[in-house]
Amino acid sequence: MRPKLKTAAAAAALALLAVPATAGDPAAGEGAFNSQCANCHNVINDEGDVLAGRPNVRTGPNLYGIIGRQAGVVDGFRYGASLVEAGTEGLVWTEEDMVPYLLNPVDFLRETLDDRRARSQMSFRVRDEGTAQDIIAFLAQFGTADAEENAEEGGS
Repeated sequence: MRPKLKTAAAAAALALLAVPATAGDPAAGEGAFNSQCANCHNVINDEGDVLAGRPNVRTGPNLYGIIGRQAGVVDGFRYGASLVEAGTEGLVWTEEDMVPYLLNPVDFLRETLDDRRARSQMSFRVRDEGTAQDIIAFLAQFGTADAEENAEEGGS
């Protein structure tokens, strides 16, 4: 693992423990997701329930449980090589990483991998940091089944 990515992965893990909620507004994020993300992405839980977006969208991966998940690992989705490499080297999606990725996926991957040739298959860019934070706050509501069960039981 590259030193910069190893440090980023450690910081991301600590950030997940230290910051229980994102800085964005989930209600505003829902509107932004529907207008900017739902053409390519959806949020479908393990039972197959569509929680956001449309059921048959296949352009981008399912974003269910994206916060805290290793980058580039959704089964059945064919990711670009740079995102898979970043995930293999330890990139786990946190708000801290998602904001710059949503603002400029190519620049984020180039910096993360320290590779000026890194590419992203996601060509769309969110226009401002506040909107990116809102989208992340919206997506953070949809965790893994384990996280949802813990929330229902009062756990963390």
